[in-house]
Amino acid sequence: MNIRPIKTKANYRDALKRLEIIFDAAIGTPESDEADVLGLMIDQYEKKHYPIEAPDPIEAIKIRMEEMHLKQVDLVDALGGKSRVSEILNRKRKLTVVMIRNLNIRLNLSPGLLINNYQLTR
Repeated sequence: MNIRPIKTKANYRDALKRLEIIFDAAIGTPESDEADVLGLMIDQYEKKHYPIEAPDPIEAIKIRMEEMHLKQVDLVDALGGKSRVSEILNRKRKLTVVMIRNLNIRLNLSPGLLINNYQLTR
């Protein structure tokens, strides 16, 4: 096992190539341990150099609705009426604290994600 810190893009590419080779190593072998360590190092490098931003609240709601096979009508209780659901999903109205609480329960979305700012359309 010859693990070195990932400091450059070249180190990163080398680590990915090595991980690809040893990824399916049997658990308990030196290669498996190396894969675990490389995976952690690659993850840290990617978080620092290739961060993935969370979707805005409306996109998060739409994604979760799709995952849960929900339609707009399924959010009426959480958002307060058919027209209100439409206004929210079409970015005509901002989410309120009560709506955020309800969506947290209904869709299991983090309140921290739902309070992020987003642009309204006119």
